[in-house]
Amino acid sequence: MARVANPPQPRRKSLARLSPSAGSASLGCFPNLAAPRGGWFNLRVPLPYRIATLLYCFDEADNVLLLERAQEPNLGRWSPPGGKLKQDTGESPYACACREAHEELGLTLTPAGLHLTGLISEHGYAGQAHWLMFLFEIKTRLRGLPPPISEGRFAFHPPDQLSALNLPQTDREQIWPLFWRHRGGFFAAHCHCHADGRNDWTLEQSSPVRGSVSVGAS
Repeated sequence: MARVANPPQPRRKSLARLSPSAGSASLGCFPNLAAPRGGWFNLRVPLPYRIATLLYCFDEADNVLLLERAQEPNLGRWSPPGGKLKQDTGESPYACACREAHEELGLTLTPAGLHLTGLISEHGYAGQAHWLMFLFEIKTRLRGLPPPISEGRFAFHPPDQLSALNLPQTDREQIWPLFWRHRGGFFAAHCHCHADGRNDWTLEQSSPVRGSVSVGAS
C-alpha cells in the first residue's frame, strides 16, 4: 500500500503577533489578559455588580424597622431588611421586594403595596462590589416585631435616634438623609466609593414631596 503523506499543517500565529506590539501589556484578542515580560498572565477581574432591594418598614408610631446584621455585608450594623434580586430568573425589583417581605417579615404584598422612594448605585463599595439598590417603603404599618432570622435580629427605632446607631457609612452620610427628604417622592443618587474611605456623591434626580421634613441620621 502506498503511504499517505500527512497533509500540511497551517502555521500557528504566535501570541506576540496578536498583541498590539511586542512586549505589550495586553493581548488584542483577550482584552482582560495582561502579558508581563516575565511570561505570566494576569487576569484583570472586574468587581461583580449586585442588585438588591431594601425595605423601609414602619410601625403605627412611625418607628422604623431595622435589622442588626449577623452576616456580611455590614456585619454588626443596623440596616433595612431586604435582599439580592434573582437575576438568573429575571426577577423584577418589585417582585424581589415582595418576596423578601414575605421571607423576612412574613408579609404578603403586591407591587401596589410598595412605594419606590429611591435608587442608589454604589461604585466599588468596600472594594468588593458595585451595588444597585432599589429603596421601597412598605405602605402597610407593622403591628409587631418580626422574629429573628439567619441574617440578624429586628428592632424598631425612632427616626430621630438613628444617629446613635451603628449604621453603614453610606447610609449615615447620604442614604438616610435622602430617604427622609424624599419620603413619598423619589430620588436617584450615585456614590463613588474610594479605597481611602472617601465617598463622592451625586444626586441624579430629586423629586421630593412638598412639605416633607428631613429627620433621622446625620
